[in-house]
Amino acid sequence: MEEKQNNSNKLCNTAHSGSNPSAGRPVRVYADGIYDLFHFGHAGSLEQAKKLFPNTYLLVGCCNDEITHKYKGKTVMTESERYESLRHCKWVDEVIPNAPWVLTHEFLDKHNIDYVAHDSLPYADASGAGNDVYEFVKSIGKFKETKRTDGISTSDIIMRIVKDYNQYVMRNLDRGYTRKELGVSYVKEKRLRVNMRLKKLHEKVKEHQEKVGEKIQTVAKTAAMHPNVLVENADRWVAGFLEMFEEGCHKMGTAIRDRIQESLRLQNGEEDDEEYYDDNDDYEDEDDEYYDEEEYHDEEEKNK
Repeated sequence: MEEKQNNSNKLCNTAHSGSNPSAGRPVRVYADGIYDLFHFGHAGSLEQAKKLFPNTYLLVGCCNDEITHKYKGKTVMTESERYESLRHCKWVDEVIPNAPWVLTHEFLDKHNIDYVAHDSLPYADASGAGNDVYEFVKSIGKFKETKRTDGISTSDIIMRIVKDYNQYVMRNLDRGYTRKELGVSYVKEKRLRVNMRLKKLHEKVKEHQEKVGEKIQTVAKTAAMHPNVLVENADRWVAGFLEMFEEGCHKMGTAIRDRIQESLRLQNGEEDDEEYYDDNDDYEDEDDEYYDEEEYHDEEEKNK
């Protein structure tokens, strides 16, 4: 918080050293962007813009979907949702919808804009030549720099969702969303559900192993057995317990798999009628692999 306040003070001091456009009225500062998945990094930049002068009227321009999708790419939120998010930010005095991608002298005059606030990174304009969107504003001395917030961006948030895609699909399926709403095929849904059940089963095995170990330690302390005898008996007790438990788990996993395969065969005709294709079936993820019961059983035998 102290560092953040210092940055704000530095920006204010820099702004105060410049000429005030008109004493007695608020300085009209303009900031623009896409503001998709509005987060605290966006709010932080708008706070800096608001605090550039002691008396600032902050206008925030937001590009519509058509321009954004053309020059930057698809957004998660619609233009209306992005406009509304900005209206709920306490630093914003006015939202300008359908903001232009490149600022012009006519736009600045229309809205009586004194300064434009943005981070100093160059942003490509619509010419395709790699020119900076803010080149014109910088050339006439009306550009005020704000600082980006490290560790947060819309792209980072989207990357987190993509990285844990399967978990978020299961989360929403459990909350009542249909597979079609999530763009997931019938086969994909069943595959995810099977893997989630097998993972929970695996976690239960580990949990029981830990409980058995704790009980053995308790028995050792109570009976004051000789360490070598304890280890020998413990190995035998654990081996016998896990053999019975894992055999049951193995049978359960096989039964689950057989039931799913039978359901898939019965639903095959329905799936053909749907002609529903899921792009995500081509996406391979380490969380999207079937458990091989024999390999799992062998692995547990090695860990004994």
